[in-house]
Parts: sequence; structure tokens; C-alpha cells
Amino acid sequence: MRIVSGIQTTGNLHLGNYLGAIRQWVAMQDALQPGDDCLFFLADLHALTVTQDPGELAATTIEMAATLIAAGIDTDRAILFNQARVPEHAELCWVLQGTARMGWLNRMTQWKDKAGKNREGASVGLFTYPVLQAADVLVYLATHVPVGEDQKQHLELARDIATKFNTDFGVELFPLPEPLISAEAPRIMSLRDGQAKMSKSDPSDMSRIALIDDDDAIAAKIRKARTDPEPLPETMDALADRHEARNLVTIYAALSGRTPADVLTEFAGQGFGRFKPALADLAVAHLGPIRDRLNRLLDDRAEVACHLAKGAEKARSLAAPTLRAAQQAVGLQVG
Repeated sequence: MRIVSGIQTTGNLHLGNYLGAIRQWVAMQDALQPGDDCLFFLADLHALTVTQDPGELAATTIEMAATLIAAGIDTDRAILFNQARVPEHAELCWVLQGTARMGWLNRMTQWKDKAGKNREGASVGLFTYPVLQAADVLVYLATHVPVGEDQKQHLELARDIATKFNTDFGVELFPLPEPLISAEAPRIMSLRDGQAKMSKSDPSDMSRIALIDDDDAIAAKIRKARTDPEPLPETMDALADRHEARNLVTIYAALSGRTPADVLTEFAGQGFGRFKPALADLAVAHLGPIRDRLNRLLDDRAEVACHLAKGAEKARSLAAPTLRAAQQAVGLQVG
């Protein structure tokens, strides 16, 4: 098994990132068997599809790497690197752009959502970045890719590209990566709108709990989270239309390692005046140690950069043979 996953370098990671992806990455790393690999990368090349401040992008890359390490990624067991330091990603992407088709990319829903009505003004990179995503996993001959609901279409594209490349050039180079969907990964919503995903792009800082937040900020954000006046019910079905309440119960369950049903068994009939303080205490106890480790790591950014350099060297040793084989298949290498 070879697992590959990445995250864009677009700012401070938050509770939704942690519960929805990072904690699963740590579990995958901890479950590795001899001969398995986990590669986790910071997608700084993908970040260039929209306007970036160069200094901020460089700083954010280090900060996000530090956050992943603080949250439990062990760079002696998993391979952690930033994408730009492994040029095989970009080189294979160019080769695969001869295989990918305009019609495939035009159907990508994230392209439509992100470009909106200004498609003529969007960058070419925003249109073609699903091909780079395909290269990100195919260059390592990945067998499994952790994906959320919003990324399933991109993995299907990677499989389509792999199939067409293998067929067109008569090779069996790329395996078809399988989606790895953890049943334990909850979808964490905004603290201000229970129908919107918790996001770094939300203009309201109160909508999310950043992993760098101090204890007081965590408690304040939970205390001020939008809810309704009704007490908590006995079942999750009764929360179907109470989106904000359902979200807070989901967060409590995820942080405590319990099921939402079990949480409701404890708090049924109680109002948020009782539930929110309990959730705040739980969040502070769980996230505080991560933040403290993060702050220590950020005191020595050069050391974090060394972790990334070590990971990039390991990643390149895996990626280089695949790139050479792809180049040979299409006739770019002679002899």
C-alpha cells in the first residue's frame, strides 16, 4: 500500500482540517505495515493557481508543516515534503497534459465553482490543476488516496488519465489509485453557519477554530457559536434540521472519540448553556497540547525546513523512476 495526500498552503489550519484529514493521516501513518508508504505534501504549486503574496506563501508553508508535525505526523515514519521541492510532480504533469482532455477538465465541478462567471479571467493553472493533482498521486504509483466528497471527481480523473496513458502507450505503468474514505472523518461545519463547511476562506474568524488559537480564543468561539434555544434531543435524527446544533454534537463526538448518539445520551434534555462549556473544556484539553508543540516548532523554523528537505529527498527517490518510465513511454528519452 502506498498512500499519497496533499493539502494546499493557504493559511492557518483549523479544527475542520484536523478532524477531517490530519487526524486520519496520523492514523494511517501509525497503521503502516512493513513495505507500506505514506506521503503527505504541502501543495504549494497548487497555491499558485490564484494570486499569492510570495513572502506569505513561503511562511505559510513552514507554518503548515509545523502544524502537521505538532498534530502527530512523524517524519521518520511518513514522508512529509512541499510539492515544489519535488520537480517530478510538475514534469509528469506536463507529460500527462498530452493525455488529459479538455472535455474532462470542462466537466470538473470545482473549476466551475472557483472560476465562477469570470472564466476568461481565471488562470490557466486553475483550469488544469486537476492534471497536476493526477500527477501528484501517479508519480508515486499510489495505490490509495484519502479523499473527501469534494475530491472524488478529481480522483476519478486521475484514474481516467492513468487508464488512457497506459492504453495509448501500451504500458502498465500507472496503477489505478483507490479512494480511501475514513468512516471516522466527520464533516465539520462553520461555527456561524451549520450548512457551510468550516473554511479558511470564511471572512469571519469566529467561524472556525484555528489550531494556533489560545485557550481563551477556543472557549470564546465555542461560547459564541450559533445555536438555537431548544435543548438537545435524544437522537441525531431529531437534529436533522438543526444544523448548528448537529455540528457542535459532531465536534464533541469527534474530539472525545465517541459516537454522536453516545454524546446525546449524556446531554439529552440539556441546553447549550450546559453543553457549550463542556465542549469548550474538551476542545481546550485536546487542542492545547497541539498548539503548544506548534509554538515550540515555530521557534525554530530552520529545523522545520530540514524536515521538509528530508522528506523531499525521500519523495524524489520514489518519483524519479516513474517520471523516467513515463518519459520513455512517450519517446522523450532515447537510449
